Amino acid sequence: MKADVTIFLADGFEEVEALTVSDILRRAKADVALVSIKDTKEVESSRGVKVVADATFDEMDFSETRILVLPGGMPGTNNLQAFKPLEELVLAHAAAGKTVAAICAAPKILGALGMLKGRRACCHPGFEKELIGADVIMNRPAVLDGNIITGRSMGCAIPFGLTVLGALEGAEAAAEMAEKIVWMPIEYNDIG
Repeated sequence: MKADVTIFLADGFEEVEALTVSDILRRAKADVALVSIKDTKEVESSRGVKVVADATFDEMDFSETRILVLPGGMPGTNNLQAFKPLEELVLAHAAAGKTVAAICAAPKILGALGMLKGRRACCHPGFEKELIGADVIMNRPAVLDGNIITGRSMGCAIPFGLTVLGALEGAEAAAEMAEKIVWMPIEYNDIG
């Protein structure tokens, strides 16, 4: 199986971060695949939600993949980080100038691989020290720096997903999608 965007799922993944990105991309008619790093397609989220992926890692052909997405969640992030074939793919993908996106705790994977040195990045509060060598930006929901996209947390899944869509299809496509889904930043004091 091939896809323009692959979103990796490991047991313990954060369901909102994975599925919101998938939803935004699919609404835009992007070719996206949810990919299990397990031998089976069924993956259980950090809150016990069972999701059936489109394919397993071994069933995928990543040769034409444009963007790799790593959702956060615990222990999902640690499970992704421990899966060596994914580590090798992420490094090769980024070295080829292709986009890698990680949200919440998952940017720590990029930090451990040395991919954030000299780059702006964000993450879930408490993981800043694991963004080794990064210029940590914590006042934005998502940060794009070259071919690396990072996002803060579950509450930032929509702007993160829109940033991924923008990297795939351009800023205009992301802006159109934001309008279609009626997404707009709000201030905390705007909430009833």
